[in-house]
Amino acid sequence: MAAVAAHTYPDSVERAVDVLAECFRSGHGLLVFGNGGSSADAQHFTAELVGRFSTDRPPFRAIALTTNQAILTAWSNDHSFDDVFARQVEALGRPGDVAMGISTSGHSLNVINGLRRAGERGLTRIALTGRGGGALAAECDVLLAVPLDATSDVQEAHLVTYHAVCVALESRLLTT
Repeated sequence: MAAVAAHTYPDSVERAVDVLAECFRSGHGLLVFGNGGSSADAQHFTAELVGRFSTDRPPFRAIALTTNQAILTAWSNDHSFDDVFARQVEALGRPGDVAMGISTSGHSLNVINGLRRAGERGLTRIALTGRGGGALAAECDVLLAVPLDATSDVQEAHLVTYHAVCVALESRLLTT
C-alpha cells in the first residue's frame, strides 16, 4: 500500500498547488489550522506565503487560525475546543477561499470540524496528514496524505511539502 500512496502523493501536491494558485490569482485567501506541531506548521506556512519564500513578491493572502490567543482560549473555554477552528472559518472564510487543515493523524476533531464547516461555507478544502488521511480524508477536496506512519517522519515530510508548495506557487504566480 505504501508504494501506491507514494506514487500518488506528488500528484496530490500538484493538485494542491493548482487550487492555491487559482485561489491567490483570483484574489481569495487561505485559512490554515492545526494543533501542536501542526499549529506551528500552519504559522510557518502562512509566514512564507505572506512574507516571502525565495523571491521578493507581493504577499499572498493567508492566515493561520492558530495565532489569536484570545479567540482560541475564549471560544474553547466558553464553548468548545472541538469547534474553535470551525468558528473562525465561519467568521473569516468566504466562497473562493481555501481552508487547509493539518493533522499528522488525520483524527483531530477540531481540524475535522474546521474543514467540515469550510465545506458548508463553499471553501475548497485541503488536508495535510499522515498515511491514509484518517477521518480528514472524508472532509477534504484535496488530500495530501504523506505515505508515512511515524509522527516525526510525517511532520518532517509536511515541512518539505509546504516548502515545495511555496516554490511552485512563487514560480507559477510570478511567471504567468
